[in-house]
Amino acid sequence: MTNKWMLCLFLGIYTGMWAQKNSPEIQSLNQKKAAYAAISDQIWDWAEMGYQEVNSSALLAETLKNNGFKVTMGVAGIPTAFIAEYGTSGPTLGILGEYDALPGLSQQAIPALAPAGGVGGHGCGHHLFGTASVAAAIEVKNFLTRTGTPGKIRFYGCPAEEGGSGKVYMVREGLFDDVDVVLHWHPASTHGASAAASLANKSAKFRFKGISAHAAAAPDQGRSALDAVEAMNMMVNMMREHMPDGSRIHYVITDGGKAPNVVPNFAEVYYYARDKDRKVVMNLFDRIVKAAEGAALGTETQMEYEIIGGTHELLPNLTLQRMVHEKLVQVGGYSYSQADQQFAQSISTTLDKPLPISAAQKIAPFQEVGIPGGSTDVGDVSFAVPTVGMRIATWVPGTPSHSWQAVATGKTNIAHNGMMVAAKTITLSAIELLQKPKLIEQARSEFIQRRGSNFVYTPLIGDRSPALDYRN
Repeated sequence: MTNKWMLCLFLGIYTGMWAQKNSPEIQSLNQKKAAYAAISDQIWDWAEMGYQEVNSSALLAETLKNNGFKVTMGVAGIPTAFIAEYGTSGPTLGILGEYDALPGLSQQAIPALAPAGGVGGHGCGHHLFGTASVAAAIEVKNFLTRTGTPGKIRFYGCPAEEGGSGKVYMVREGLFDDVDVVLHWHPASTHGASAAASLANKSAKFRFKGISAHAAAAPDQGRSALDAVEAMNMMVNMMREHMPDGSRIHYVITDGGKAPNVVPNFAEVYYYARDKDRKVVMNLFDRIVKAAEGAALGTETQMEYEIIGGTHELLPNLTLQRMVHEKLVQVGGYSYSQADQQFAQSISTTLDKPLPISAAQKIAPFQEVGIPGGSTDVGDVSFAVPTVGMRIATWVPGTPSHSWQAVATGKTNIAHNGMMVAAKTITLSAIELLQKPKLIEQARSEFIQRRGSNFVYTPLIGDRSPALDYRN
C-alpha cells in the first residue's frame, strides 16, 4: 500500500512537471526563439550606454505594447526607464529587464579579440537579460488570458544598471510598493538559482579645480588639479590597510589634464566603495571624502564631488529561491551544436580558467548562502519587495563577465539558448506563484523577518536626480 502510494505520488509529480514543461506557454517560447534572438541581437548591435538606451528601451517597450501591455515611458524621471503592465486584479508579479552596455568593450561576434569600432559592448549580457524577461512577461500574460487566473504582470524596463543605479530611483519613487514578488535573472557562464549575494556600493566623481600656468616658465603660479587627484589616490591607497576584510575601493582617473607643459586646472577621479554591508560602505565613502578634502587643502585647489550611484546589498529569500531552483532544474540546460562547440573551444583557449563545455547542460546544486562579488541595483529592489533571481549560462563556461569573450558570445546560438532557458524558468516560476498564493505569503513572511519590521529605506544616492550624463 505504501509503495503504491509513493508510486502514485511520484507519477503525479512527474506528470505535473511534464505538463508544465510542455505547456502552451513553453511551446510558444520554443516557437519564438528566432524572433527573440533577433531582438537581442539588435540590442547587442546598438550597445547603448547607461541612460542612453533610447533605441533598446523603445524596442522592448514596443514589443510589450504589441502584445497587449499598457506601457508607461519615462518613469522615475528617467527617459529610458519604463513600466509595462497587464491585468487588473490579483497578485502582482514584477519582472526586471536590463539593456545597458559597457564602455570600452567594442567587439565583433567572433572567437578572437577584434574590436568592432563602436564605443562599447554588452559585456554583461543585458541585451539577453531584457529580451528574455520581456519574453517571460508576454507568456505569463498569455497564461493569465488563457486560464482566467487572477493576477497582474508588470515588466520593469531598468536602465543604467552598470554604475548608474537606475533601479534605485525607481524604488525611491515607490514603483515597487504594490508588488508581491519580483523575478529577475542574469547572464553568466554556468546555470544556478542558489541564494545570491552582492556588495553594497556607493560611487562618486571627485572634481578638482586648480590654476593653469606654464609648467616650465611659471610653475610657481600654477596649482595642479592633477596633483590633488594623485594626492587623494595616495591617501586612499594608504587607507586600504585600515579597511574591514572584504571591503573594496576602485578608482579611475577620468580627466588628468591635456598637455604635460600646462599645469592642469581641472582633474577628475571616479571612485567606487563596496562592502557586503551598506553601513560599512557609507563609512568608507565618508573617509574617501576626507581624503579628497585633505588633498585639496594640501594642493591649494578646490574640490567638489557628485554622487553617481549607490546600491544596497542583496536581501535573500530562500522560499523563492528554492522554488526557482526547482523550475530551473525542470527546464534544464542545453547542448552545444557542432558549430557551437567549435566557437566555444576557440573561446576556451583564451580563458584563464576555462570550464568543460558540458557545464552548459548542468544546473548547480542549491546553496543557501551566496558569496558576494559585484554590486547590483537589484539590491535596493530586494529591500522593497521579496525578490528572487538566478544566473544562466549565456557565455562559454569559464568566461568572466565584463570581458571581450562575453561580448563575442553574446550574439551566438549559445547566448540565445541560455536566454530561452531564462525565459522559460521565469515563466514557470511566475505561473507557480500565481497558482499558489500561499507561496507568496510565505515569501512575504520571510522577507519581513530578514529585513526587520522597523526597516526604513534610505537610498545611498540621497535625494539627487538621476545621473543621466554619468557616461559622458
